[in-house]
Amino acid sequence: MTGRRRLLLLAPAGLLGAGLLGAAGWTALHREDEGAVQIGGPFRLRAADGREVTDADFRGRWMLVYFGYTRCPDACPTALQDMANALDSLGPEAKRKVAVLFITVDPERDTPDVMRDYVTAFDAPITGLSGTPEQVAAAAKAYRVYYAKHPKAGGDYDMDHSSIIYVMDPRGRFVGNFTHETAPDAMAAKLRALMA
Repeated sequence: MTGRRRLLLLAPAGLLGAGLLGAAGWTALHREDEGAVQIGGPFRLRAADGREVTDADFRGRWMLVYFGYTRCPDACPTALQDMANALDSLGPEAKRKVAVLFITVDPERDTPDVMRDYVTAFDAPITGLSGTPEQVAAAAKAYRVYYAKHPKAGGDYDMDHSSIIYVMDPRGRFVGNFTHETAPDAMAAKLRALMA
């Protein structure tokens, strides 16, 4: 068989092979998108007034979600104050479009009453949320939050926890994040861009 004839016979096989490889690549990419790590999701917690609150209660508003605890010496009060300052920069209209959620990782000590007293120290509409250890664990798992008790002498304890402010869009989808070290002006600028 001549080289030219062989080439003509192999060309359709080559095209078919390329097509199959392309389809396999598309399928692999499609599966990768479906398998992407999801941040956020359903939660069921208790607000300061004792009522049950779910993620669905905040649909239609942007959410800044932060997990921490009221006895935190630095990261938590810094994050909450920075979010309060960022909201002030946004102005009243934009401020109404954003819900700030502070979810405890220490439900044994941070009861709804304790959370209420704590968040009122910040000049911002922060919703403090607590619940059973199981409810808090489910919410933390949905947001990929790390937390653990760190025992101290005398039987007391601190809480180790990740320090991320999650930005969720009005449909409850993760769209960005800040840390407790992000400057309020930077937060406000990013929120303005996202809400535009």
